[in-house]
Amino acid sequence: MEIRGPLMLPARREEIELETLDGLTLVGEIALPADREPRATLVTLHPLPTAGGFMDSHVFRKAAARLPALADLAVLRFNTRGTSSPRGTSEGEFDGGRAEAFDVAAAMDFVRERGLPSPWLVGWSFGTELTLKYGRDHAAEGYILLSPPLHRATEEEVAAWAGEPRPLVILVPEFDDFLRPEEAVRRFASVPQANLIAVEGAKHLWVGESQTRRVLTEIVAAVNPDALPLPTEWSGPLPDAI
Repeated sequence: MEIRGPLMLPARREEIELETLDGLTLVGEIALPADREPRATLVTLHPLPTAGGFMDSHVFRKAAARLPALADLAVLRFNTRGTSSPRGTSEGEFDGGRAEAFDVAAAMDFVRERGLPSPWLVGWSFGTELTLKYGRDHAAEGYILLSPPLHRATEEEVAAWAGEPRPLVILVPEFDDFLRPEEAVRRFASVPQANLIAVEGAKHLWVGESQTRRVLTEIVAAVNPDALPLPTEWSGPLPDAI
């Protein structure tokens, strides 16, 4: 069976709640390999909730559906404050990336409390702003930015990453709506150690199976390269409910 679209591969999936230091409850899910311990953990930060971003934004939903089985990764998804999805609605209100600092901290606290290994912060669009603003404050193994718009992260906040020893991988679509590769090279010039990858033919939302596979491949290349190449076919059992 070809691995594409909404196909969900086996995993241990658990609905979770995150508690923030300012007293909010955020809803989410953790997906773990079905029959073994994870090699690393993806802590995903979704796109802008006021533009339709949430924990089920398709790249992260497919990461949770596929990567526990294909790459031995744990995938943590959650709705930032005031964001709704079929999982539910997180308490609080959208704060433009300010109070969301508490949301990032709550996710990283959960990873530590559960003893999940080697967390990587993976931000997409608005989620990259949260990563750039607050990611260095946390005990992550590395950082991945998908389609960074650089709307909220200031030049000073970007430049603060200069000399950061932990990996910073930046995927910039050729036809991004907000930040294209040529400008990204200039805007991230203050962080020369960053691994900036221009993705030909891609757009901000990474729509289509080929773009989804490219993003998931680049994530796994950074986090658990031994799992590459990612299979495109699945011959094992499937969960009862998809």
